[in-house]
Amino acid sequence: MQETVVIDVAGRVTIGPDAKMRDAIHETLEAGALNIIMNMERVTKLDSSGIGELVAAHASVRKRGGRFILVALSDGLAAVLQITQVLGVLESFDDMEAALAALGETGGA
Repeated sequence: MQETVVIDVAGRVTIGPDAKMRDAIHETLEAGALNIIMNMERVTKLDSSGIGELVAAHASVRKRGGRFILVALSDGLAAVLQITQVLGVLESFDDMEAALAALGETGGA
């Protein structure tokens, strides 16, 4: 497993039986990844359960000594995370290059 893994998230991240994001995060951590970059570019909606999943993933990654980073937040998603004061807790970057640079990496994760 790579030290840093990028998870591409798309569509609606809301409460319900479809837990693709949660499953992807869990599988990535179980496989031994240290850092997770969440590419949020194609997310169209994020509700409170999705925010909860992001915060829980952040805590899990930090416990392992890694970093959990959000990339490519739309203005709407950034506003939701700012209003809920989650953006102050989660690390975010405008693009993948900036996130990789923050991790000291230069290539594709």
